[in-house]
Amino acid sequence: MWRGAAVAAALCLGAAWLLGRGFEPRRRLLSAAELRRHRGAEGEPGLYLAVLGRVFDVQSGRKHYGPGGAYQGLAGRDASRALATGDFSPAGLVDDVSELSPAELAALRGWVDFYSARYTAVGKLVGRFYDEDGAPTEALRQAEAAMAEGLRLKAERDRRQQQFPPCNSEWSSARGSRFWCSRQSGGVKRDWIGVPRKLYSPGSRGTQCVCVRTTGPPWGQPDSTEHSDRGDLDNPHLEEYDGCHPLAEQCVLDV
Repeated sequence: MWRGAAVAAALCLGAAWLLGRGFEPRRRLLSAAELRRHRGAEGEPGLYLAVLGRVFDVQSGRKHYGPGGAYQGLAGRDASRALATGDFSPAGLVDDVSELSPAELAALRGWVDFYSARYTAVGKLVGRFYDEDGAPTEALRQAEAAMAEGLRLKAERDRRQQQFPPCNSEWSSARGSRFWCSRQSGGVKRDWIGVPRKLYSPGSRGTQCVCVRTTGPPWGQPDSTEHSDRGDLDNPHLEEYDGCHPLAEQCVLDV
């Protein structure tokens, strides 16, 4: 009997060690039919939804996901596509994310993080993203890789926007086009104003009006002591507006 108690104690210690190493007991596996029974209606066992095959208990958000709620269409199903695109039509309330853009997949990654932080994960949905043993499928691996690429591209866009915030702009038939910079133009708050320039993006024929720093070291070289104190004015992807002073904070192009 003593040996049996010792074995039980050892198993408990082993389980505790595994949990401490990031392992967890196998969660519940649900079929699509079982998940549909969790839409929060009277007589149903609960209120669940799934994102990329991960099932969450959203009972605490019943006013949003329960019957009559703004997001009731998400309940009892995996509607990953709708979360990424905002399309809550029958065509959007599905789990197929294979054709989503990197930006949409980056948004979906945000939703996964949101539900993981706000609600309890109770299981996995057997189907597109998890097999009958609860193991990730190739579809899930592809979605996760695409989400990572979407986040990388978003970070690059955010970085570029910090370097070259969009200009303010307006047009009228009487005055023509006006571009100008401020400390909040483009929705990017900063401690400098900048001057308008045309920015050419590699692979694109069009240009974008951006605000460019005129003093200090070039972007990405904050510790440089050998520079011309012209900010990013010498960036090869920039071009001045014809007829505008190179250091003017606004530029008016006549009709």
